[in-house]
Amino acid sequence: MLNLLTRISRDCEGLRRRAFLQVGTLAGVGLSLPTLLAGRQARAAAGLPSKDVNCILIWTRGGTSHHDTFDPKPDAPASVKGEYKVIDTALPGVKFSEVVPTMAKELKRFAILRSWNPLNGSHGTADQYCMSGQKFNPAITYPCYGSIVSHHKGFKTAMPPFVQLGEHVDHTFGGGIAGYLPPEHNPFELLSDPNATPFKVRDITPPQGIDAARVARRRSMLGAVDALQRKVEAQPAAYAALDEHYKAAFNMITASETKQAFEIDDEDPRVRDRYGRNTFGQSCLLARRLLESGVRFVTVSSGGWDHHQGLFPGIKGAMPPLDQAIPELLADLEARGMLDNTLVVWMTDFGRTPKINSASGRDHWASSGFVMMAGAGVPGGAILGRTDDEGGRATHDEYFTEDVAATIYTKLGIPLDQITYTADGRPIKLNDGRVIKEWI
Repeated sequence: MLNLLTRISRDCEGLRRRAFLQVGTLAGVGLSLPTLLAGRQARAAAGLPSKDVNCILIWTRGGTSHHDTFDPKPDAPASVKGEYKVIDTALPGVKFSEVVPTMAKELKRFAILRSWNPLNGSHGTADQYCMSGQKFNPAITYPCYGSIVSHHKGFKTAMPPFVQLGEHVDHTFGGGIAGYLPPEHNPFELLSDPNATPFKVRDITPPQGIDAARVARRRSMLGAVDALQRKVEAQPAAYAALDEHYKAAFNMITASETKQAFEIDDEDPRVRDRYGRNTFGQSCLLARRLLESGVRFVTVSSGGWDHHQGLFPGIKGAMPPLDQAIPELLADLEARGMLDNTLVVWMTDFGRTPKINSASGRDHWASSGFVMMAGAGVPGGAILGRTDDEGGRATHDEYFTEDVAATIYTKLGIPLDQITYTADGRPIKLNDGRVIKEWI
């Protein structure tokens, strides 16, 4: 990981800069905030922004079971249907598992794809595939949705376009990162718990004892040191560009929208209670605040969904925060007039095996699973597709990960035939999937 202002900064021409303040880090991807902001001006001039729809991607890492949530099989043998009862939903004839009672009542706010075929049953590659819509390729790392949004649309305010909340995205095979795009399109990762009191963001909160006046003094000292270096190294243009990026970093740290986004303690306590006083609930609330402050794409990550054993108590313990927060997020966005231009997507690695194993769990399943979408014109209450009597394969309206990606990009106003380029100039088409026509 790199400090926000590194001890020595060096470009390909040997440009050096002394450090003067460690404000924080961009965890996981080793990305400094000045680097994140470095391409801002160029992106703004690269193309006209499209339809201004934002996105919240909810990622439950591990593989949330479709059988035990949104596609139960109550008439199947006990070895398939499991321990949970089924309950009615707001849509006559549609049943969910008893572990999602609030989502069952609020079904008319969102749509469920029951016929998603993941075509993958491996962790790590799932993060890469599901978050990019491109099958894993060891020779090239494809950018994820948030990075494409950052590249295509750029900054709206001082806030970074792409933010990830939580650490539950596996970057091993390039999941959730910018891939072949420049590093400024990586996510700004926030690993602090928004349910903590007080909530502090390492990446933008100066260390204790470093106030604004002290930052200004150190910045002035840096300027004096740089003036000497510039005379020796004679690279005024390079330094001018670097200065602009560092100024942008400081602008973010001091911007009013940054304060507005992260001071979650100022939120109405009743609203916080409705989201749930837990990490996931407050992350969903923070995601809404980030969109209001100018972020375009937020990934909310949740871990612990790989239930090879103890699945039934495991899901029963893990699901309540999601069952509370997701419907509240949708209701809150609608009440604020934000749902029409906010796409909310819930994805997970893959499905789980139809048959329960000897450890009372379900293993990885690469042929069926679920995807949830809401907002941005997605029809609420739509249950799309069907699986067979065991939930093992799609029998109607089968869609693949490329198709989910095509739908996300279309909703966000990004052309599927958009061409981006690798570092060596290789052109890559954005997506070859089919749009889920029932949701457009």
